[in-house]
Amino acid sequence: MSSAESRQEQLSPSAPSPAPSSCSSFELIDMDAASLYEPVSPHWFYCKIIDSKETWIPFNTEDSQQLEEAYDSGKYCNGRAVPTDGGRYDVHLGERMRYAVYWDELPSEVRRCTWFYKGDKDNKYVPYSESFSQVLEETYMLAVTLDEWKKKLESPNREIIILHNPKLMVHYQPIATSDEWGSTPTEQGRPRTVKRGVENISVDIHCGEPLQIDHLVFVVHGIGPACDLRFRSIVQCVNDFRSVSLSLLQTHFKKAQENQQIGRVEFLPVNWHSPLHSTGVDVDLQRITLPSINRLRHFTNDTILDVFFYNSPTYCQTIVDTVASEMNRIYTLFLQRNPDFKGGVSIAGHSLGSLILFDILTNQKDSFGDNENEKGAHNIVMDQGDMPTLEEDLKKLQLSEFFNIFEKEKVDKEALALCTDRDLQEMGIPLGPRKKILNYFRTRKNAMSFHRTTMSASEASMPKESECCSGAKDAKEDDCLDIGIGQVSVKYPRLIYKPEIFFAFGSPIGMFLTVRGLRRIHPSYKFPTCKGFFNIYHPFDPVAYRIEPMIVPEIEFEPMLIPHHKGRKRMHLELREGLTRMSMDLKNNLLGSLRMAWKSFTRAPYPALQASGKAEEPEAECDSSSEKASVLPHLDVNPEETLEAVKEEVPPINVGMLNGGQRIDYVLQEKPIESFNEYLFALQSHLCYWESEDTVLLVLKEIYQTQGIFLDQPLQ
Repeated sequence: MSSAESRQEQLSPSAPSPAPSSCSSFELIDMDAASLYEPVSPHWFYCKIIDSKETWIPFNTEDSQQLEEAYDSGKYCNGRAVPTDGGRYDVHLGERMRYAVYWDELPSEVRRCTWFYKGDKDNKYVPYSESFSQVLEETYMLAVTLDEWKKKLESPNREIIILHNPKLMVHYQPIATSDEWGSTPTEQGRPRTVKRGVENISVDIHCGEPLQIDHLVFVVHGIGPACDLRFRSIVQCVNDFRSVSLSLLQTHFKKAQENQQIGRVEFLPVNWHSPLHSTGVDVDLQRITLPSINRLRHFTNDTILDVFFYNSPTYCQTIVDTVASEMNRIYTLFLQRNPDFKGGVSIAGHSLGSLILFDILTNQKDSFGDNENEKGAHNIVMDQGDMPTLEEDLKKLQLSEFFNIFEKEKVDKEALALCTDRDLQEMGIPLGPRKKILNYFRTRKNAMSFHRTTMSASEASMPKESECCSGAKDAKEDDCLDIGIGQVSVKYPRLIYKPEIFFAFGSPIGMFLTVRGLRRIHPSYKFPTCKGFFNIYHPFDPVAYRIEPMIVPEIEFEPMLIPHHKGRKRMHLELREGLTRMSMDLKNNLLGSLRMAWKSFTRAPYPALQASGKAEEPEAECDSSSEKASVLPHLDVNPEETLEAVKEEVPPINVGMLNGGQRIDYVLQEKPIESFNEYLFALQSHLCYWESEDTVLLVLKEIYQTQGIFLDQPLQ
C-alpha cells in the first residue's frame, strides 16, 4: 500500500496539476458549497434472483417511507413485520428479510441503501452494505465539512474507493499483486462509478398502490409451472396483470379515482401445479420415461401430462382439492389482514385452470342464502341427506376410536376431505389409520354419492333430457342433468364465498364439454353461486374454444369483439373491413350494370313513345333486384340495402343465463404483426393475456360495473 499512499499524496489538493481536468473542474464548481453538508436520504431495496443474478429492486415510495419510519422508531425490529407491496409481502426489519404472505416463495434480502456503485458491464446500480455505506457517509461528511477531498477507503473485500470530489467518486477492483511495471491497484482497469443517494442513480421508483381494495380476484394457472414464453411463474405473470390494471385505472377510471370512488382490484395467484407434482408422481414417471430426447420428454411430463392428470380420478381429486382449498385459505387470510374489506370476489382461470374452475363452480350448492354474515365462515354446512355420518364411516373402517379426535378438532366430512396426511399426523393419528382414512374419503364410492347429491341442487335449472342431449333420446336423465357428463367421479369441495364473475382466458371448456358427450347447454342453465361468465380468447389461440354455439347451436354469429384500450378497432382491422366493404360495393355495382346492359340487348321492342324510359326505371330496378336476389341469394347485391345493413346495429342474441343474459364469448383483436402469419404466433397467442391491456380493461370494466362505476369514455 506504500505505492498507493505515495500516489495519493501526489493527488493531494496542494498539487492539483497531476489531477485530471474533469476532477479540477468539478472541484471549482463545488468549492463554494464545500462546507454545506446534508445527510443522505435512504431508500429501501430488496434483492431478487433474476436469471441466476442478484438484482436489487427499490420499494415504492410509500413502502420505503413506511420502512424508514419503522426503522427510526425501532418498534418493528423485535419480530414484528411491516406490510409492503399492497400487503402481499411482509418485511421483518430485524432479520432484514422479505416474505411472501399468500404463496410460497424464497425470502429475499432487504437493505437500507444510501451508496451505490455500477461497473461498465452492470445494467443497474448495486447498493453497498449498510455498514460500509455508513463508513462512506462519514468519510463524505468529513470531506465536505473540512473541504478535504481525495479521500481513499478500503472496503471489507479489499476494494479501493476514492472520493475525488462530490461529483467524482470511483471504485477500483482489488488486485492481488502489482504487475511487473509496478502499477498500483488504482490504475488497474476501468473504475466503477460510485453514487450517493437514490436520487443520483437511474432507477424507476413507483409511487405505490391505493390502500383501498374494491374487489378480489383469484387467478388459477393452466398446465405446467411456467405461464408465458419467458418461463415465468404464475406469481410473476399475475404481477404483470396487476401492474397493467393499476395503470389502466389511472387512465380509464380517472374521474372515479379523483372522486375517491374506487381504489384498486387485488389479483392473487393460485398455484396447484407444485402440490400435484409433490405427490411423488414425478418419480414414478421418471422410472418409465425413455432416455431419448430427454428435454422434450421432461417438458411433456411437466406440462402436457397435467391434462391427463386432470382426467385421472386420483389426481383430479388432488387438483380440485388444491385449487378450492388454496382459494379458501387465501380468502380467509386476506380477510384477516384486511378486516375492513367489503368488496366482492371473482375468479379467473387460464387454459386448463379455467376448466378446473368451471367444474368446481358447476358442482357448487347455493346454500348460503343472502346472509352476509356467512362471508368468510370456516364451517360449511353440507346437505348430506341419507349419507352416512363421519362416525358411521369411521365405524365401518374400524377406526371409531379416532372420532373423538375429529370431534375435538371440529372436523366434519368435508373438512376431512381437505386434510392432508400431515394434518392427520399433527392430530396424532398413526400412519396405518391415516392411509385408510385418506383412501376411503377420496377414492371410494362415497365420492360418487356426494357428487350426485351435489348435482341434485341444480336439477331444477339444468336442461331436460329432450332439450339437452339432442340425438341421444335413450340417454339417462342423470347424464343430461350433469353438465360434467363423462367427467371422472370426484368430490368437489365447497367455496366459502360466492364468486361474482368467472373470467376464462384461452379456455378449452367448450372442447372438454363436447368430448365428455354434452352437445348442448340449456339457455336457462347458470352456475349455482356465480352470476357472470366471460370466455375471453385470442383469435389465433389454438387451445381456446367458444361456448355460445353450445347454447344457441341453430344460429351462426360472431363473438363480441373486445375494443382496443385506446378506443375503436386496430387500424389494420378497420382497413381490412373498409376494403372488404368497398370490394362488395364495387362488385354489386358492376353486377347491376352488367345485368342492366344484358337486359337492354335482350329486351323485346317497345313502341317509340316509351323510349324515354322514365316509366321503365322502376320496373327495371325491380327486375334487377329480383334477379340479384334469385341468382345470388347469399349476397346483399343491392348497394343501398348493403349500406343500410352496415349502418344497422346487430340485433341482440339470446345466449341464455350463463352470463346473466349477456354475451359470453369475447375475442381480442390481433396485432398487425400477428396478422401476417397465424401459425407463427399461435403459441404466443395462448400466453398473451397476462400483459394484454385489452383483456385487463375488460375485466376491470365488468367488475366495476357491478358497483355502478363506468369508464370515463365508453370504448367503441
